[in-house]
Amino acid sequence: MVDRLNTWMRRVPTWVVYVLLAVPAPWLFYLGLTGGLGVEPIKALEHEYGELALKLLVVGLAITPLRRLVGLNLLKFRRAVGLMSFFYVAAHLLVWLVLDVQQLSLIWADIVKRPYITVGMAAFVLMIPLAVTSTNGWVRRLGARWRQLHKLTYLVASLGALHFVLLAKGLQIEPLVYLVIILALLALRMRPLSRVKLA
Repeated sequence: MVDRLNTWMRRVPTWVVYVLLAVPAPWLFYLGLTGGLGVEPIKALEHEYGELALKLLVVGLAITPLRRLVGLNLLKFRRAVGLMSFFYVAAHLLVWLVLDVQQLSLIWADIVKRPYITVGMAAFVLMIPLAVTSTNGWVRRLGARWRQLHKLTYLVASLGALHFVLLAKGLQIEPLVYLVIILALLALRMRPLSRVKLA
């Protein structure tokens, strides 16, 4: 079954993944304009974009464990997943900057005073070099350093989950679930996966 799925995945062009992952962006924006996101459409749109980014970060972290544990090879799509995660983080940030805060003086004040915004902004800043160096040309230029640089993804995902936890008012399960999943995926990378035995 896994072999058949891998064969099918090899036939799927990468651009298809980009298109499929991009579709929610305009659709959610349309819902926000037409009242489909509730009474606070800007906050809802901001949340939806941010959560999509976090989901894609989780998918990106899961690609290597899936290949090693069950043989499902999605490495071909890892770059697309990572770049689309950056796209949704940027969209999340733009909604906050342009539609929510709107005043430049308040933006810096929020970054400094609100820990969840500080953490989220740190994650975004760390994603910039990852997005810039995602091309084949940069992979060749950086050589072994490229892998070291892209280990920042682990920190970015952790900060993204922490941002969600801090943002939530009170103790909420969903942000904690994301944090636990991300920490579990990182733990799988810390120990040799060849020693992990499936029940």
